[in-house]
Amino acid sequence: MRGRMSKVCAICGKKPGFGNNRSHSMVATRRRFNPNLQRVRVLLEGRPTRAYVCTRCLKAGKVQKAL
Repeated sequence: MRGRMSKVCAICGKKPGFGNNRSHSMVATRRRFNPNLQRVRVLLEGRPTRAYVCTRCLKAGKVQKAL
């Protein structure tokens, strides 16, 4: 059985941010802003592994994809 995925980027360590949902009556309830993580095959220490990487790191070329 697999555990729950943590919402953390394997490269930069980006985590969820927190804020408020605001209704029409301005009642505040807590919410999460999750990072946009993608599960990709990357080379870590010369070995291809699967990791959750944010799209900002992918777009910036901070990871080397395993082919």
